[in-house]
Amino acid sequence: MAHAENQTTISRSPEDVYAFLADGLKNPAWRSGVQAISLKSGAPGALGAVYSQTLTGPGGRPIDGDYEITATAPGRHLGFRVVAGPARPAGEYHLSPAPGGTNVRFILDLQPKGLAKLLGPLIQKTMEGEVAQLARLKAVLEAK
Repeated sequence: MAHAENQTTISRSPEDVYAFLADGLKNPAWRSGVQAISLKSGAPGALGAVYSQTLTGPGGRPIDGDYEITATAPGRHLGFRVVAGPARPAGEYHLSPAPGGTNVRFILDLQPKGLAKLLGPLIQKTMEGEVAQLARLKAVLEAK
């Protein structure tokens, strides 16, 4: 299993951080690999909402990365799973109050299947790059 996680503290309330993360249309503001995103079905940020997402893949080529929101607890927890594309990890954001802001922990897990097992090191590196982008999330939210 591939696993990556990271955490940071953001000088914003848990409710503000959650609202930003739950609105997938804001992903390009802090996730560098997002080329395009739109709400495919459901209400923005709601349980079961599906976002159609195009990501920058190996060699810069576009790949699908659509995802569905699988868990919601405003101000505390947001879960999702990727439903399209070559790798389909599940992810979670755990939020908790911290002095002066919110502690954010971002976790990604993937159980590679088939040929994806051969790409384990590349998948691991990509997942580590994704969770490392919490630094960009912090910068974006604290600049508001």
